[in-house]
Amino acid sequence: MNRIRSRAWNAIAILGALCAMPADAQEAPQGSWMVRARAVRIDTADKSDPVPSLGIPSNAITVNNKTIPEIDVTYFFTPNLAAELVLTVPQKQTVTVQQSALGGPVDIGTFKHLPPTLMLQYHFMPEAKIRPYAGVGLNYTRISSVNLFVPTVGPLDLDRNSFGLAVGGGVDIALTKNVFLNFDVKKVQIRTDVTQFGARLSTVKLDPWLFGAGVGYRF
Repeated sequence: MNRIRSRAWNAIAILGALCAMPADAQEAPQGSWMVRARAVRIDTADKSDPVPSLGIPSNAITVNNKTIPEIDVTYFFTPNLAAELVLTVPQKQTVTVQQSALGGPVDIGTFKHLPPTLMLQYHFMPEAKIRPYAGVGLNYTRISSVNLFVPTVGPLDLDRNSFGLAVGGGVDIALTKNVFLNFDVKKVQIRTDVTQFGARLSTVKLDPWLFGAGVGYRF
């Protein structure tokens, strides 16, 4: 009896696996991977602490807005749930002090940042022509090539690592079975301390909005 019961359970398990195979094929008919290329506009929040000793008021330290290239790789665990890794190349930014004891605005130099972001996304209508999604994740920004100098004050430095939350959403619009038009928006926390000889002068909150448009291919 136990042997018959064991064989019955094995048969049920095999039948269940066979039934699940067509379902899985229907879940991801276009493949589990998508690669997108986008042009992204960075719009920084430019919030900063005052530096009274230099006559710099709140929110006077700013970083330029710019448009950058971006590539993301998305893997679909299910038709609705996916992970997105957003990548670009190091971006050069200009720092400006809008008001200080020296007057203003004054460009005080440049730095580079590399901001990969990992997002967990939910795709609401994965089989529709227009496919909206929303996501939340983590941003890591690596700051390098810092070249900041204030006349009569001397060189300044920045913290080299920033971790912060990222939230966003967008839409994929099917052009063909595998090719999509994409629009995407994200809000990302990027923050760093401005220091001189190891002493903190100000904390700058870039916290940019990222507005992207591009094309994607699913396979």
